[in-house]
Amino acid sequence: MQGLVASDVVVEFRRPGGQEVRILDRIDLIIPPGKIVGLTGPSGRGKTTLGRVMAGLVVPTAGRVICNGIEVKNVRTRSGAATRGKIGMVFQSPRRSCDPRLTLKKTIMQTARPDADIEAILARVVLTPDLLNRYPGQVSDGQLQRAAMARALATKPDFMILDEMSSMLDPATTATLMDAVKQFVNQGGGVLMISHDHELVDAVSDELRQL
Repeated sequence: MQGLVASDVVVEFRRPGGQEVRILDRIDLIIPPGKIVGLTGPSGRGKTTLGRVMAGLVVPTAGRVICNGIEVKNVRTRSGAATRGKIGMVFQSPRRSCDPRLTLKKTIMQTARPDADIEAILARVVLTPDLLNRYPGQVSDGQLQRAAMARALATKPDFMILDEMSSMLDPATTATLMDAVKQFVNQGGGVLMISHDHELVDAVSDELRQL
C-alpha cells in the first residue's frame, strides 16, 4: 500500500515515580501521497508524539508505521536505514532543531541527497544566497525556519510532517512555506500538518483528523 500509515499505535512513557502513562492509545492514521492531512486537538493529546512516531524518531510501545510498504524503524539506528530520508519533519522551533554551530548552508546540506536541486529548493522557500553563510544566531526565526524546510526538502522525502511549523512565524513567511508545501504535494508528496491554527488547517487540508 502506498502511503504513510500508522496502525494501532500505542505510546507509553514511565514517569519518574514509576507510573506508566499512555500518550497514544491504538491510533490509526493514513497520509496518502499527494494529500495534506491536518491533525488538530487540545494540547497534551499526543499530536507531536504521533508525528515523531511516524517520522521514525520515537519507537511506539505497540503498533507500527509503514512507509510505502516498508516498516518505519528508529531512523537514528541501522535498522531504520530503509526509510531514512523518506519522511521529512519540520518542527515548531527552528532554534531547537538547527545546530547553532552550523551555517544555514551546512544545515541544509548535512542530510541532502546528492541529486537534490538545492538552487530550486532555495528558490522555493525564498531563502536568499546572502543568508547561507550565516549562523542561526544571525538570522530571524522566519529565515531559520525557511532553512529547516529547505533541509527537509533536500532529502527528497516521500512524506513530510509539519509540527506547528508556522506557530512562530509572521503571515508572510507562513504563506511562503505553505506555497513550498503545496508544490511538494502537487509533485506527489504526502503531508501530515499538525497545528492549532484551525483556519490554516481548514484552508489547506484535504482531510482533517482530531486527536
